[in-house]
Amino acid sequence: MFAMAARKQAGGAPQGDVPKDKYRIPSDARARTRQLGRTGVRVSIVGLGGYHLGLPRDEQESIRIVRRALDHGMNFLDNCWDYNGGKSEERMGKALRDGYREKAFLMTKLDGRTAQSARDQLDQSLKRLQTEMIDLVQIHEVIRDDDPERCFAPGGTVEALVEARKAGKLRFIGFTGHKNPRIHRHMLETARKSSFQFDTVQMPINVLDAHYRSFEKEVLPLAQQEGTAVLGMKPLAAGLILESGAASAVECLRYAMSVPGVSVTITGCESEGVFEQALWLATTFKPMTDDEKAKLLRRTATYSQGGKWEKFKTTQMFDGTEQHRQWLTSATL
Repeated sequence: MFAMAARKQAGGAPQGDVPKDKYRIPSDARARTRQLGRTGVRVSIVGLGGYHLGLPRDEQESIRIVRRALDHGMNFLDNCWDYNGGKSEERMGKALRDGYREKAFLMTKLDGRTAQSARDQLDQSLKRLQTEMIDLVQIHEVIRDDDPERCFAPGGTVEALVEARKAGKLRFIGFTGHKNPRIHRHMLETARKSSFQFDTVQMPINVLDAHYRSFEKEVLPLAQQEGTAVLGMKPLAAGLILESGAASAVECLRYAMSVPGVSVTITGCESEGVFEQALWLATTFKPMTDDEKAKLLRRTATYSQGGKWEKFKTTQMFDGTEQHRQWLTSATL
């Protein structure tokens, strides 16, 4: 049952079988937007996950998904240097030709924990994405207790990202992680001690996270206090919530999008049908009422016990940088 999730380590399992054209999107429909922390930028409330763009056999389907998203104002694009061996960034780069780059708020992530590996990975990402500047670059998979110290050490990741920002290769800096709220808090504390402030922080936000080792409860309020934008990921727990039967995809997405303080909810779309479902929610979104939230949380509470369906918190199945530790110190996939 979990073999599929293990194979999809970083990006997760498929998000459900949604037929194309089940959700009809009017040509003039536009995604709702929110402020991205203190950056002064507005981004779509749903972000297009990059991992899943590398999954369709037909590259053109991935390109169509990106361009349809941007045509409807779904401008937040997620990616990572290591996704699908670079294929996800390459496909996104092709989609951003013909003027589409100007419509996008482009984000990618780097694994390097040394300044040199981060520089090399960033240069590869810029080339694949076919751009001279990436709007947001995040340190990927801050999941180990010593990751904050490694990132902020002399010759570490942050040094390279600040240097790249000065050189005009990126605009904003953030970090991501899915393992433990304690490590996120440690990263924010280490940044403060280094007189540095992240622009964004990415974390799991979903109906099961609300019950177990909760980023929503333990990290989100701290980020809000600092003016750091919160990016929600794994709204379906990498597809495992659907596998569990705890809630539907629409319920999961609506819950994550309704959490106060979340700027954008990033979700993977490995088919046009799944994408249309996400776009429909982005263009028609109505926040869950308190009563709806309470009923859903009561219904899902038993599924959250021990992190059974949030395997990214409790196992190494989703830890790409543990399975490929060379990514932390080199730019070789």
